[in-house]
Amino acid sequence: MSKKRRVFDIEFDAAELDSAALEPVPAGTEPDTRRGPMATAIGENAAALADRQAAEAAIRAENDRLAHAFVALKKSGLIVDLIPLDQVRMTKLTRDRVAKRDPELDELKSSIKAVGLSNPIRVEEVGDGEYELIQGFRRLSAYKELYAETGDEAYARIPAGLMARGARLAKLYQRMVDENLIRRDISFAEMAQLAWAYAREETQETLDIGSAVDRLYGSAGRQKRSYIKHFAELMRLLGSDLAHAEAIPRALGLQLVKMMDDDPGLVGRIRAVLANMPDRDAEAELALLRDVTKPAKPASAQGVERPVAKVAPTTTAKTTIRLARPEGLAKCVASDGRVEVQFARDFSSLDRRKLEQALRVFLDSLDS
Repeated sequence: MSKKRRVFDIEFDAAELDSAALEPVPAGTEPDTRRGPMATAIGENAAALADRQAAEAAIRAENDRLAHAFVALKKSGLIVDLIPLDQVRMTKLTRDRVAKRDPELDELKSSIKAVGLSNPIRVEEVGDGEYELIQGFRRLSAYKELYAETGDEAYARIPAGLMARGARLAKLYQRMVDENLIRRDISFAEMAQLAWAYAREETQETLDIGSAVDRLYGSAGRQKRSYIKHFAELMRLLGSDLAHAEAIPRALGLQLVKMMDDDPGLVGRIRAVLANMPDRDAEAELALLRDVTKPAKPASAQGVERPVAKVAPTTTAKTTIRLARPEGLAKCVASDGRVEVQFARDFSSLDRRKLEQALRVFLDSLDS
């Protein structure tokens, strides 16, 4: 008689098994002794899966936060990378610098060789591995010259703050201008040229030159913006005829604008004089322009009229300046051989030595 092996079937309640599998075992407690090993294992696996899903959700949230922070830093130009020089182009913005080489570029090159570039340039990504220069024309020029002179690969790439593409043209111009306002060597003529370029290239609306100056140089004082507007008029009338506009000092530029406004025919006479000396340097051009501001000579005692300079005005030039002071408004009128200050103050009550020292400082500063 053969022996038969008995097989015992264990029947599980399906509903109880599913509910046991979905309930995680609380930490620090003993598992229910009534559960079988399979139900316990399924419950522990469900708890581990829930923990993993929570960890993945936390990682995704952190990645999203970092991505938003990266985009914000990039919009501000605070993400810095080393950009090859040949990948930086200058076609989007009209530069405010003259075409001639900056005489102070050698000092900047010496500083870069000694301590490196402390202030990265700013570029906008334009795709295809290329970048558009927003700020740092002189710094980029210095790096190009250093690389050409030395061949050192350290100068083949320049530190640059990366700005996200898509910024409005007006915003990019304002970034460039705000940096230039802190430079001492930027001239009123160069600022005026940039204002004209901005007025021409702003695509959102048609701007007159006054509005362009106010927008571009909004961080400058009202008086400085007024000077820039006067130089903008000077560049409109004589910009194509001037070879060294950046060398024109403020007082001379303002006086020329006033004289041309009083005598429209003066523009043509100045152009003719400048055209007669095409190879002039900055000093010669300034001398020609200063001759314009000299008053006409009076007639001789014999009644014979002396020849008047070709570009001499028929009226005596005057420069009027108004300065806002804490004590009130000060008005200064300057003409040939005369400076007059009108101010609500009794200057005769001042100590003679103090007044003399103030005048000495004033006159010395005119020649510095």
